[in-house]
Amino acid sequence: MRKKAFITGGERGIGRGIALALAAEGYDVAFSYYEKEQNSEKAVQYTKEQIEARGGQCFAYSADLSKPETAEALFSRAVTDLGGLDLMVNNAGVNRPKPIYEFTDENFDYLITLDFRSYIMMMRHASAYMIAHKTKGCIINITSSRGERVYPNCGLYCSMKAGLNRAVEAFALDVAPFGIRINNVAPGAVRIRTKEELADMTFGADTDYFWNREFLDRSKPIESDFWDGLGKKIPLGRAAFPEDIANAVVFLSSDKASYITGVTLRVDGGLILPGMPEGSAATDDGWS
Repeated sequence: MRKKAFITGGERGIGRGIALALAAEGYDVAFSYYEKEQNSEKAVQYTKEQIEARGGQCFAYSADLSKPETAEALFSRAVTDLGGLDLMVNNAGVNRPKPIYEFTDENFDYLITLDFRSYIMMMRHASAYMIAHKTKGCIINITSSRGERVYPNCGLYCSMKAGLNRAVEAFALDVAPFGIRINNVAPGAVRIRTKEELADMTFGADTDYFWNREFLDRSKPIESDFWDGLGKKIPLGRAAFPEDIANAVVFLSSDKASYITGVTLRVDGGLILPGMPEGSAATDDGWS
């Protein structure tokens, strides 16, 4: 009998990598996606096809987790369709980079609800469900190395990831008596768009630091992108692929990690060990 996993933000990038890896490990998968994201319909269709090709059932839901009322109904629908829940993966999130003297109330509320509150609420719903159904399941949150290392224009995002890292330590104690484990995976720089996906984009939002207007020239392929350049500065010599993060999730949700709870596992190729610049703080000077 296949296990059941629910992933928020599962249509592309890290979420897709996790979904496909879990399907290959014998999970049926439900995932949420944000339909206003560029090319979301194409991404959802591809991810569903790939999950089903790996033998899993798949359910996909359009959802805006920046709205407080979304989490409970979304969770209920997912576990009903799946027919149970063994693994909850909180992945949906975004950074809207602004310095403290520029961010608005709207920006503040959006990020807190999406990047922190939705994670807490999904952990609440998942743990309550598992306890009620006597399921010794797992909850895994995708946090960020930015919970440990700060960057300019990133105060809100960094602080919420740091808060999440601390919160799971206490939450793990709450649910340990029921055999439920809660852990975090903290990616560094991850290639969240393939070169083909970059070439298919027609514009870049303020959060799409990886997109370049030069990509609109369809007469030539994208030979080098943001992650190629940054990867050369990372101690292990490359940016991560979604599969690298997915492998950590598969491990932490497996019996091989049955004695691990309340940890934040950094998967960043050593990016932050030397005080490495990343994202908007990146320079051509190499490691700082």
